[in-house]
Amino acid sequence: MQTTAPGSARADAAPDAKGTFGPADCRKAKCIALTFDAGPSDDTPHLLDVLKEEKVPATFFLLGRDHVLKHPDTVRRIGAEGHEVANHTWSHEILTGKEPGEIRAELERTQDAIEKITGKKPRLMRPPQGRTDDEVSKVSKELGLAQILWSATAKDYSTTDSALIRKRILDQAGKDGIILLHDIYKGTVPAVPGIIHALKKRGYTFVTVPQLMAPAEPEPGTVYRP
Repeated sequence: MQTTAPGSARADAAPDAKGTFGPADCRKAKCIALTFDAGPSDDTPHLLDVLKEEKVPATFFLLGRDHVLKHPDTVRRIGAEGHEVANHTWSHEILTGKEPGEIRAELERTQDAIEKITGKKPRLMRPPQGRTDDEVSKVSKELGLAQILWSATAKDYSTTDSALIRKRILDQAGKDGIILLHDIYKGTVPAVPGIIHALKKRGYTFVTVPQLMAPAEPEPGTVYRP
């Protein structure tokens, strides 16, 4: 699949582009985006406390079944506290190889569930395992969803060692990067303060994924990979 880097989208933005800036203009600042997949979970409120204390906006790719429906108050809080609420499908099934109607159902059910809670439909999605194809892109475009991949992952599904999770992310972090973590695994949330502190010391400003692209706006159907 052809992908577009957020920095390239930013550089190619039209003069009248209306993308919203975050804490910094990423054309000038050293920006990085923190993203969390497959929640919310029982640990997400504590994560939100950390992000609030550190003044760090993040992007949450939420799962519909067993997560959005189970934790509506947390979903509402994510949106209310200025984070980007995004779509990670209904049941985390791989979308490639599915019929268009099945792809649509996986995305649309989560869109509708999130809109019912927050009043807004997401504009971003992350395909499970990052696996996408032309059909997934077509349906995403129809639903107004840009596809967001990543540049740094801790593989936190495979370890509860918070120090290792922190090290893996710091080893991979770079300008205009998108960090992938999961707020459903026990080692992850405890690793977040250390990740934030270390990257701030390196001069990074944390932004949401759309803020990383500003003044460009996420283009529905496009696959973004740093």
